[in-house]
Amino acid sequence: MASSSTLSLCSSLASRCRLSHNPKAHHPHLSPSISFSPSKASVAPLPSLKLAPSKPSSCSFTAKSSESDAPVIEFAPEPAEPEPAPEVPSPSDAPKREEVFAVVMIGSRQYIVFPGRYIYTQRLKGANANDKIILNKVLLVGTKTSTYIGKPVVPNAAVHAVVEEQGLDPKVIVFKYKKKKKYRRNIGHRQPNTRIRIMGITGYQDSPAVTLDS
Repeated sequence: MASSSTLSLCSSLASRCRLSHNPKAHHPHLSPSISFSPSKASVAPLPSLKLAPSKPSSCSFTAKSSESDAPVIEFAPEPAEPEPAPEVPSPSDAPKREEVFAVVMIGSRQYIVFPGRYIYTQRLKGANANDKIILNKVLLVGTKTSTYIGKPVVPNAAVHAVVEEQGLDPKVIVFKYKKKKKYRRNIGHRQPNTRIRIMGITGYQDSPAVTLDS
């Protein structure tokens, strides 16, 4: 009785079971899969479900226009008006200063001086930078049209100057030599000097002038 029930159970399982081999059965890691197909009697019918159509949503979406779709308005820059150039007085409009020169004696030397220029003289003792000095030994004053000659100096004439710096002249080499005496001396010397700038020449107008024939 037990053997007959076992056989019927095996036959029923064989009818319900189906062996399916994978085409890649040669792979050692893959095993044949067994799928069970339940009988029609054992499967309960699924309840039918009815899906109601969803109502259309009331909210609406409007696509935003991209930046490229927006109209681009270009404004052409207005040409800038040129600024009026500042008026520069021409050299002809500036008041002309009388061209004048003088011959002045400083120490034991005579120098020709012009207003606005500087000269190097021998060292002026007691004079410091930016000191104002007046040179009274004016021997001659000359302009384009007349000449004022001093006897020996031009009366009331004066040269106004400003001391700029106290310095030294370039070095002078003094070499002494005596033959057959083994005597040689190499001495350098720099003479002190003073640089002054001429500011103006005044006081010569009252003196008698010698007019030059043009």
